[in-house]
Amino acid sequence: MNTAYLFPGQGAQFPGMGKDLYDSTLQAKILFETANECLGFRITDVMFAGTQEELRQTQVTQLAIFLHSIILAKTTPSFQPAMVAGHSLGELSALVASQVLTFEAGIQLVSQRAKAMQAACELAPGAMAAILGLSDEKVEQVCAAIDEFVVPVNYNCPGQLVIAGTEKGIELACEAMQAAGAQHVMLLPVGGAFHSSLMQPAEEQLAKAIVQTEFQRGVCPIYQTVGTGPTTDPEIIQERLAQQLTSPVRWTQTIQRMIQDGAQHFVVCGPGKTLQGLMKRIDKHAQVASL
Repeated sequence: MNTAYLFPGQGAQFPGMGKDLYDSTLQAKILFETANECLGFRITDVMFAGTQEELRQTQVTQLAIFLHSIILAKTTPSFQPAMVAGHSLGELSALVASQVLTFEAGIQLVSQRAKAMQAACELAPGAMAAILGLSDEKVEQVCAAIDEFVVPVNYNCPGQLVIAGTEKGIELACEAMQAAGAQHVMLLPVGGAFHSSLMQPAEEQLAKAIVQTEFQRGVCPIYQTVGTGPTTDPEIIQERLAQQLTSPVRWTQTIQRMIQDGAQHFVVCGPGKTLQGLMKRIDKHAQVASL
């Protein structure tokens, strides 16, 4: 069976995440302690005993989700991916899972990515909102008609699209989306306009870190949300990984391409149930499970 593994992004965190893994196997404990050493602080303390508010900080969130996802994959004997994909941050988890990056290199890149995004948020504050119940085309049209900066950034599934922009742009767009018939408009608890041009400083910083990191050819194709088609080519992967910070996450199209290429069974590797829900909206016949 062609099993495709999917890795979640920011927003899937929860207090106590990963503690069951740490307590259950020696391999997981060693990996978590390796992460603590690489980072120079005990990320496990925040993951296992931190509050929701502490976990929500970008520099903590991304590392916590990455570690939970990868250690889950590494401690699962049956983990043999035919293809992989990750939603936003999850792409770095997918790269480690497919052996494009080492565990240690992945930790460093996630840390640098989080810091770069936090700095970009402080330089150019922004906002994001989820729009439910409108077609992608309608959301694109509404955004294009707003005088302030606002763009579609996460094509999550049919009928669910996330927009990002300046705070004023998001405010105006949310009003316009409701007027256009959106079923629900929800502001997201983030401090920046992720996956938009306001993240340009973060892309530049991440690109520098990527150039200094060794990338190998993957053991299976990775489906990135920037660009078209799967790849195992390290140079293409590097380029797309940097561009991802300022480019839309085309998750719907990514999943559809994986199905087209023969994915018969999807397994979500990491915290939360978001990707399982999106999968059912993208293709109701798709088989999806969770590790």
